[in-house]
Parts: sequence; structure tokens; C-alpha cells
Amino acid sequence: MKLLRYGPKGQEKPGLLDSTGTIRDLSAHVADIAGEALSDASLARIAALDPSSLPAVETARYGPCVGQVGKFICIGLNYSDHAAEAGMAVPGEPVIFAKATSAICGANDDIEIPRGSAATDWEVELGVVIGKEAKYVTEADALDHVAGYCVVNDLSERDYQIKHEGQWTKGKSADTFGPIGPWIVTRDEVPDPQNLSMYLDVNGKRMQTGTTATMVYGVAHVVAYLSRFMSLQPGDIISTGTPPGVGMGMKPEPVYLKPGDQMELGVEGLGVQVQRTFQG
Repeated sequence: MKLLRYGPKGQEKPGLLDSTGTIRDLSAHVADIAGEALSDASLARIAALDPSSLPAVETARYGPCVGQVGKFICIGLNYSDHAAEAGMAVPGEPVIFAKATSAICGANDDIEIPRGSAATDWEVELGVVIGKEAKYVTEADALDHVAGYCVVNDLSERDYQIKHEGQWTKGKSADTFGPIGPWIVTRDEVPDPQNLSMYLDVNGKRMQTGTTATMVYGVAHVVAYLSRFMSLQPGDIISTGTPPGVGMGMKPEPVYLKPGDQMELGVEGLGVQVQRTFQG
């Protein structure tokens, strides 16, 4: 099942994508794709609906696929080959940082290059959407707390992230630096989150090609690990790291986004994002 939010920014409505690719309105059944609506019981109720009985929606903007996100947690250096291109060691434990929820935007929304930025970069990632509170969960039980998966572009300003003192968060949190979607694919349709191919193109040139099979720490491990340090709540998003091919790692010189560039990125079975950049 593919769940989404559609409509103008700040006025998104809940929906699902049917087997023909038509958006169907879920407003009569759930208030939003958020919080309790992501529980197993709620997802079962939605799955029992006949999509053809729901109002069809004409072409509409895809909003962020999750509303009212409480936490946007990211895992750094979670692909060994990406750590190598960044010149950093593979971490002995997952590297955790936060992305401001104000960075969240729709999958195909334009991306704002921050004022003063000289190093805005791309990162295709597998996003994990929590559906049930996770606190001190075991790795064996961790995926039971996942509602589904989505595509994330973990955009980054590398100078702010690395050259300025302090934590990575300030290089990760600019407005529009967190496109999520276009939809959530529920976990029953993703039997193995560690076997998904992924890619990212800039202006039609393939920059990233990877697979979640090469993650250092898989989804179940990450969910269990995070739940030791904070409770994960329904609607929280975990972005699980990126494969090699980011602009920072290009040789002989880094390559960064410019106004007017176009990115296309996707994760197998989870949909595609297309974004164009503009100067903020």
C-alpha cells in the first residue's frame, strides 16, 4: 500500500495511490498520514478499503508523505564506501545526528540553495517511518515498529557541516533540505529493506548507484540502537545513510549544486523524486 499526502503546501490531505497510479482521497477515513494513522490497526483499516470507492484526485502536488513529524533522525557514514570517499573511518557504532523538521518538503518541491552556500550536496537515502512507539526494543522485534519506507534526499551544505565548528545539524537543516516521499510504502510490501537498489542523477548524469545491502548497520539494528537512547514515536523518520557518489567525494574536485540544477533520485519500489534548485 502506498500512502501519501497531496495538495498545496500547508493544506495537504491524506491519500493513497491505487494500482493504476491514481491518487485516492482518504480524508473521510483518516485526518492525516501522521501519528496514530500509521499504527498497524489503522493501516489494516485503510488496506481493507476498496480504492475504487474513494474519490479520485486530479493531478496534484505530492506533499511530504508524513505529517506532523516529531523527529527526523539521520545515520551518518552508514555505507563503508561512502565513508571512504569522505575520508572517514567506518564508525564502531551508528553515527546519529538530527535534521530540523522545518527542512521537510515534498518529493518534487524546488530546493533552495542557502544564502552564502558554496557546497550544497545531494544524498539519496532509504527513509524509515515509525508506526509504533519503540523504546528499548530488540533487533529481532525492531521492524514490527516500522510503518513503512520512503525515499529521502538528505541534502547537505558541506561547509556548514564540516568546516564550521560544532555538530553536523546546521549543515543538514536548511529549508527544503528534507524532501520525503512521494509516498510511504507499507512494510508488508518491503519484505527485505536490506535489498533495495538506489540511485541519484544530477542534470541527467548518474552520480550515485548503490544498494541497501551494503549498509554498515541495517534498518533493524538502527531502530533498536536508537530506541536505547530515545523513544521513537509514530511518524518519526529515520534516514539511514547514503551510498558513494556525493558531490563532496568527486575527483579531482568536489562538484556541488548550482541554481537551475535538476536532481532525480529513487529507491527500488519506493518511487522517484525530481527536484530543481534555486538560489535562496
